[in-house]
Amino acid sequence: MERQGFRNKVFGGFAALGPGIITAALVFGPSKITITSKLGASYGHDMLWIVVLAIFFMVIFTNMGARIGLSSPLSLLTLIRNKWGKAIGISIGLGVFLVSTSFQAGNSIGVGLAVAEASHTPIWLWILVFNSLGIGLLFFKSFYKILEKLMIGLVGIMLFSFTLTLFMVKPSFEGVMSGFIPSIPDGSAGLMIAFMASCFSIVGAFYQAYLIQEKRKINIPQKNRSSSGILILGVMSAVVIICAATVLYPQGIQVSSASEMSIALEPLFGSNAAHLFLVGLFGASFSSLVGNATVGGSLLADALGFGHQLHLKRVKYCIALVMVAGASIALIFGNLPLELIIFAQRVTIFLVPIIGLSMFMIANDKGLMKDRVNTTAIKFGGIAGIMLLVGLAIWNFGELFNN
Repeated sequence: MERQGFRNKVFGGFAALGPGIITAALVFGPSKITITSKLGASYGHDMLWIVVLAIFFMVIFTNMGARIGLSSPLSLLTLIRNKWGKAIGISIGLGVFLVSTSFQAGNSIGVGLAVAEASHTPIWLWILVFNSLGIGLLFFKSFYKILEKLMIGLVGIMLFSFTLTLFMVKPSFEGVMSGFIPSIPDGSAGLMIAFMASCFSIVGAFYQAYLIQEKRKINIPQKNRSSSGILILGVMSAVVIICAATVLYPQGIQVSSASEMSIALEPLFGSNAAHLFLVGLFGASFSSLVGNATVGGSLLADALGFGHQLHLKRVKYCIALVMVAGASIALIFGNLPLELIIFAQRVTIFLVPIIGLSMFMIANDKGLMKDRVNTTAIKFGGIAGIMLLVGLAIWNFGELFNN
């Protein structure tokens, strides 16, 4: 009886982290592994400090989204429509859908590569298998409960595989510690901004409000524990940077994709290390494949007035649409077309600061938020985060026109 009670407490503790874990899982996809691998391979441990900065702002805005979800029965897009008009709400919902769809191909390719590399089978087969599995999960009776358990399991797999890889490569403690002293190596600006833009995911923070409301709907008491899941995101990012800094940087090996990191591990540590990293890549890819589609589809449905609850059939069809579109792009092109990335960036340029500002203004509304309204410290942190988003948008805008 005591053992059963202990198990229930442990599971309850992990379940309480559900919304934050889901956000961490959908943010930490194959593109994030590629960026973190490149940071470590190119600059050693020097860029570890940026993980702390990105996670700091991500915690602030994810916490903000969670408090909004706890404070109102209305969806965040509905609150935005009520406050600023239908056009803003629809623009945000459609914009998130377009961005999610355009990057879904990368998640499909990542999950296909992870299994294909390990099993020496065709990538296209696994793209079809795991997208079909993802769509199948939508139509279980309680999709949120399945989504939460799936994400907790996949994040556990990622933590296990990447942390075990870290112990295998035996990094320098002094080198790791030195990486948390801020410095900007020559030529690192592009990767640094790419990491900030991907780790400080304002779309993921925005969707936290929906996840909290979804959990409340199934009568599970919720406290705001979103920060714990985001801290796990920071740990995984730092671990991959450290692995790349230890293995690739001394040899001058560069990586252009997440799967190349596993290939680089094999000569030094054998096929076990390579396969271990591929397990982590699979966890990252499949969690992002399902999570990213859930965000894009749910917000599209909400923008179109179909509702946002995950049990609604129209919402599930919109989520399935993101998966089908992403898988189709992956199968047709075999990679994420450059034109689609540019299109997604153009949407994001104007969308992300608007999302951040709208969240900030809603969370500052004393009448709506009551005792969950932004504190003075959060207001300062939120303003700094919005300024960072605007800076990233301006930089991306310049890059588009320079290229």
